[in-house]
Amino acid sequence: MYKITLKIDGMMCGMCEAHINDTVRNKFNVKKVSSSHSKGISQIISVTEIDEDLLRRAIDETGYTVTSIKSEPYEKKGFFSFGK
Repeated sequence: MYKITLKIDGMMCGMCEAHINDTVRNKFNVKKVSSSHSKGISQIISVTEIDEDLLRRAIDETGYTVTSIKSEPYEKKGFFSFGK
């Protein structure tokens, strides 16, 4: 799995966050997406890697600007992963 962190300019409120989240969910097969307008970031959890250019283009089409993309391997952490 992968954790993708986007820095996004232009989000001002909770509706902006929802707009970004809906766009990502509709265009890509993701496990989880969450955004924060106060931090200016969106975090995506995905089973497969997402093409950065396609992701940037999808967000740009909504009127927001992606300033950076960081992708890293993600391992789910939780109570039942103890000892793995």
